[in-house]
Amino acid sequence: MTTFLWVIFPYICLAVFVVGHFWRYRYDKFGWTTRSSQLYESRLLRWGSPLFHFGMLGVVGGHIIGLLIPQSWTDAVGLSREAYHLIALVGGLIAGIMAVVGMVILIYRRRVTGPVFSATTVMDKVMYAFLGAVIFLGIWNTIASGVFGLGGEYNYRDGVSPYFRSIFTFNPKPELMASAPVGFQLHALVAFALFALWPFTRLVHVFSAPIGYLTRPYIVYRSRDTRPGAGTGSRAPQRGWDRPELARQKARR
Repeated sequence: MTTFLWVIFPYICLAVFVVGHFWRYRYDKFGWTTRSSQLYESRLLRWGSPLFHFGMLGVVGGHIIGLLIPQSWTDAVGLSREAYHLIALVGGLIAGIMAVVGMVILIYRRRVTGPVFSATTVMDKVMYAFLGAVIFLGIWNTIASGVFGLGGEYNYRDGVSPYFRSIFTFNPKPELMASAPVGFQLHALVAFALFALWPFTRLVHVFSAPIGYLTRPYIVYRSRDTRPGAGTGSRAPQRGWDRPELARQKARR
């Protein structure tokens, strides 16, 4: 069972994550979208979306630092273990609470706004359930171990972090995760399941950063030219931009 839970199951989920994204992009490019519902309702979205997305950026960033950067590296730069855990505790709680509040607003909006609820798919509901469970378990582990001291003196950077690095280097060490507290184990298992579901949900938009916006030309909107002689051939069109005041006058017309 230890081998299945901490070696076979994680690799199955990660394989589905990689192959599923390739399949989705290859055969469902038009479905590779967030399926935006901003046209239906924007007031709640204006609050929920930034809270959720910025909170998740903090959560993901904290996991990258905590799981991928060895403890010896932070010790080498003079960051004590107590200082690291304090930073992780405060930053993790702030980011987690932001993500939870944002997600609650988004789910409430999706439930009470008729057109948005009608556009909600079964996979949307499954995705929210797994994502909410992952966030809840992460916050619980942070509070339980960092605030109340449950689970004894367990340091996840001595067990969970090396385990995840061993998975990514194809040298799995399941005994490290098998000895972790139950809360960390549940958090990891639900997270792996979420990775397997990822390619088949709207979460694929995470990999669609609009990098092309940085290099594409400006889109210029021009109103009809109502100056005397315009369009009659008696006056040549002018090149360049109009003054902002003149542009605003044209827009009001």
